[in-house]
Amino acid sequence: MRVGKNTDSAIWMHRRRFPDCAGIKRNPYKARLMVGQHPLGAGRREHNGHMTQDNAPRPDKTLPDHAQTDRPLEQAIFAGGCFWCTEAVMQDLRGVEQVESGYIGGSVPNPDYRSVCGGQTGHAEAVRVTFDPAQVSYRDLLGLFFATHDPTTLNRQGADVGTQYRSALFPLSRAQEETARELIGQLTAENTFGRPIVTSIEPASTFYVAEAYHQNYYKNNPGQGYCMAVISPKVAKLRQHYGDRLR
Repeated sequence: MRVGKNTDSAIWMHRRRFPDCAGIKRNPYKARLMVGQHPLGAGRREHNGHMTQDNAPRPDKTLPDHAQTDRPLEQAIFAGGCFWCTEAVMQDLRGVEQVESGYIGGSVPNPDYRSVCGGQTGHAEAVRVTFDPAQVSYRDLLGLFFATHDPTTLNRQGADVGTQYRSALFPLSRAQEETARELIGQLTAENTFGRPIVTSIEPASTFYVAEAYHQNYYKNNPGQGYCMAVISPKVAKLRQHYGDRLR
């Protein structure tokens, strides 16, 4: 749904950061991460997930209804700054069934957008991805994650500053954690980014699905100023480099 004028204006005040949102265009890893060509391995196992479609964040620990099939769907949680950006680059990848924007890693129950943006809760903006490992692996998703944000800026993405915009992973299984550490170690050894990677690996605490107007934000608001200036170029670059793996 489109957000109302007042809500949109309030969000825009939090999102006035046209300097790239740590965009794919200046990430040196993107050229090597065209899925199917990069040296990434097979996926891993994990659990959890379901979006409560209302106006308040709520924790949830079950797979979405459409995931209750014979296919063994898995989930992963990524925090890479603005969740509108991360959602937009993840949701069109073939094999991704659902992407939910939300909050994780804080100390206050049932956080809302205003309190998280104010840095009052300790939560990070994040996305929870439900995916089919037969089509896309957890390591593939990790590769996309590192290719589409800046993992070298501590508690910052573009002009967004604060722990709520930290680069972080929240593994849902030991296998996911091992894969994440392995890839970070590889990228560090290769000095891929030219600076130390500061992406944290944190315990997967309760994931609170964000307010309904944050879900599918880019798809529902393509003409919004921030979306046009920041997310559209990012998605265009994504389609250029990952076109053969997108829907």
